Amino acid sequence: MPRVVVLKTGTTYPALRDAFGDFDHWFVARLAPELNVDVVDVTVDDLPGRPEDWDGIVITGSPAMVSDREAWSEQTASWLADAIGAEVPVLGVCYGHQLLAHALGGEVGYHPRGRETGTHPVELLDAALDDPLFKGLPRQFPAQLTHRQSVLRLPDSAVLLGHNEFEPHQAFRLGPCAWGVQFHPEFSTDVMRAYLEVQAPDLVKEGLDADALLASVSSAPEASSLLDRFSRIVMNR
Repeated sequence: MPRVVVLKTGTTYPALRDAFGDFDHWFVARLAPELNVDVVDVTVDDLPGRPEDWDGIVITGSPAMVSDREAWSEQTASWLADAIGAEVPVLGVCYGHQLLAHALGGEVGYHPRGRETGTHPVELLDAALDDPLFKGLPRQFPAQLTHRQSVLRLPDSAVLLGHNEFEPHQAFRLGPCAWGVQFHPEFSTDVMRAYLEVQAPDLVKEGLDADALLASVSSAPEASSLLDRFSRIVMNR
């Protein structure tokens, strides 16, 4: 069985963890059952050997901020740069997406317009039409999002694959088989609603309509399909 490591870069809100499990559980549930998946919490544990020891690598989201450049995060970024150089399939989500960009020389920081959260459309660009991960998906699809930091500048070597009105860098590829997505393919609608409920007091302070965001949560099957699509890429290689 192909071996995939999930690099866990943090933990979710306690209320969500109690109700739904933690970040790694959501990824494991959506990756193909034909994979042999291990989880390593890189915030407290050593990195899992060499990138070449794995057939695929997934990086989770995190409440941490890439721009803080914590030691564990910088060490993980260096390890991921080696993984990209070795052409090991990689999928980074939210924090993982930003960390991949940072690892290859991109710039990460707070989005100038603040927070993006809830269910929002993602639009694919022409470069995604023949991309191994995205080809066959509709040009626009809904996705679950929650982030305050973003990739402000892509690495020079990155291929931009998707964006939306708020976020210019929703998806990109590095090399032949490493992808970053700002949105959350691992989120269910229940998880997205739970995030908005926890965030509601802060959303009001930020001038966002928490009730409207909650009411507009919808399923995002195309976005969620990326974890199975990534699994197939790993198995085919």
